[in-house]
Amino acid sequence: MTDPTAHHVGVTVDDLDRAVDFYAETFDLDVVAEFSVGGDAFAEAVAVEGASAEFAHLDAGDAIVELVAYEPAGEAGADPELNRLGATHLGLTVDDVEAFYAGLADDVETLSPPRTTSSGTTVLFVRDPEGNLIEVLDA
Repeated sequence: MTDPTAHHVGVTVDDLDRAVDFYAETFDLDVVAEFSVGGDAFAEAVAVEGASAEFAHLDAGDAIVELVAYEPAGEAGADPELNRLGATHLGLTVDDVEAFYAGLADDVETLSPPRTTSSGTTVLFVRDPEGNLIEVLDA
């Protein structure tokens, strides 16, 4: 067995173009690949009958943010709550959370202003246009 390393974090979205624009504009992530996947092997691998998908890979330093839009699209779930069992979120670091927060576009939803936790870490949670949670913390 080989030692695992992080390759990507996948985020399923409905509108791939809107999601790519959000992550590129809000986090300054560069698109490094765009591609489509389909066929029986893919559908079987993801356990979605007749599935195909459009992908965009964005460079987030040590890992890729993989945005994926499936056909057929699944049903939207409830807005994620961080304390819900199985909840997930993407974590990205920035040089200065306070400055990042100050520079956010007015239409970017946050859970609160930046907060410094008892561990000394300053964190900020934002939602992408589809409600997916992103934790922003100091590098």
